[in-house]
Amino acid sequence: MPRPTPLLLVVDDDPAIRAALAEELAAAGYEVLQAADGERGAALAERADPDLVITDLAMPGLDGFALVQRLRRRSAVPILVLSVRGAEEDKVRALDLGADDYVTKPFSARELAARVRTHLRRAGSEGGGPEVLRFPDLEIDRARRRVFQGGREVRLTPTELAILELLAARAGRPVSIAQIVGVVWRGAPATTADTVRVHVGSLRRKLEPDRANPRYIATEPWIGYRFLPEPLD
Repeated sequence: MPRPTPLLLVVDDDPAIRAALAEELAAAGYEVLQAADGERGAALAERADPDLVITDLAMPGLDGFALVQRLRRRSAVPILVLSVRGAEEDKVRALDLGADDYVTKPFSARELAARVRTHLRRAGSEGGGPEVLRFPDLEIDRARRRVFQGGREVRLTPTELAILELLAARAGRPVSIAQIVGVVWRGAPATTADTVRVHVGSLRRKLEPDRANPRYIATEPWIGYRFLPEPLD
């Protein structure tokens, strides 16, 4: 059952930044929890099950990268990284570990609120979501666990179907290898990027008319994959 007021978790070792973020987000109508480091943030996330997590990267002990990785192993909660570290390699690493967004400090309160609204809206639509996802020439019946392409049923394994559902629910957006592992395999430590690639390759063989020119699943270099078709209303 969705909460009447979304619960956000802010993780930052700077008390002034934590307080400012909490004040801004509370003014925007959210309930806010705070944690001073990654360890406390991970423990609080497990107890409170927030609707969205906002975290810094540079923190003592368990840093933001490790926190993102730990959170993604247990849930698909939206994770928004706020950091002064604007280098491309930091952004790619955070996204590859499972973060959904990356904002470089300084940032405006309006921008932050807009990004939070966007991720909460997406998470809400992906949580329960429609029972049937419809795309041009493709239908994914989530309730009956069946997939139809051009009127014919496509037989998928449970793992292939879980990957397809995850990608299709986020149509148009990149989904990292880490996010796929976190959601489909529940972050199982033995799951490697090669495992994901093997299953995606099998899924493509069953769905793609021309694998050299993907119609459904495109590779997102250095990150993961992107589902291409736009959903039908």
